[in-house]
Amino acid sequence: MSDVNEAFAASARLREAFVRACELDVTVRKPGNVSVASPGHRMHAAQFIASAAAAAPALFEHGAAVGERIERAVAATLAAVGCNTNLGIVLLIAPLAAATERAGALRGAAALRHAVEAVLAGLDKPDASAAYRAIRQANPGGLGRAPQADVQSAPPIGLRDAMALAAPRDLIARQYAKGFADVFDALRRDVPSGFALAQAGAADVQRVFLGWLSRHPDSHIVRKHGEAVAHSVMSAAQGWAARPGPDRAPEFVAWDEALKADGINPGTSADLTVATLWIAGVLPPWHGS
Repeated sequence: MSDVNEAFAASARLREAFVRACELDVTVRKPGNVSVASPGHRMHAAQFIASAAAAAPALFEHGAAVGERIERAVAATLAAVGCNTNLGIVLLIAPLAAATERAGALRGAAALRHAVEAVLAGLDKPDASAAYRAIRQANPGGLGRAPQADVQSAPPIGLRDAMALAAPRDLIARQYAKGFADVFDALRRDVPSGFALAQAGAADVQRVFLGWLSRHPDSHIVRKHGEAVAHSVMSAAQGWAARPGPDRAPEFVAWDEALKADGINPGTSADLTVATLWIAGVLPPWHGS
């Protein structure tokens, strides 16, 4: 097989895994998030699935810069569904997708982590400009203003440096600053040995989601509702994370409905769940921790 054909086949496999991870994200009930069983926040699951299909070609365009992937994926999403369903997912997957194109990146978690660090180190001002335009287009709730490198202005620094400024208040930005260390930690902690994306079920998704939500105050909740609410949700998640098969409990459904009724959406935890599941799905047979 030629190098071109091999690259095309690899890109197709990565795209398929991405769409699958996004489908799982909304197929499974995750409290406060939109799911097939539980629409919310004026959105429904079909919009998220359509968003994944729309964003995938741009995210996995071989050789494209990270900023270009972000901007084109967000534009495609908005054209497909007319609202912001996946900005956080796009921001997370774009550098990861670029990293998979480096030689040997998919041999294992350590190799991919090294490739990700190399991609992040090369992010520049054009990447930041494109990402800033995408963020303004998506117009996420609770964005606010920043004293330095504000997204409403032209970025004076590269994308990784801009994300580093936001890292103390945003968990997605922190992944750029810290080389996706939290994601690789979640991969080790929360994805069981023998995991296969094609056969993944509710327990797999909820384990990863509750792992994120129980260890970190959700950035989306913090932006919209404040630190106290985010810590309250995190504390509740810690109890559920220790219980097997939480989705079978009526109280789990009630928690989901209560969060939605209050407009509380742990969207950052959901975005990071997609990224974690996708990595586990594209690496060689996953051996867990």
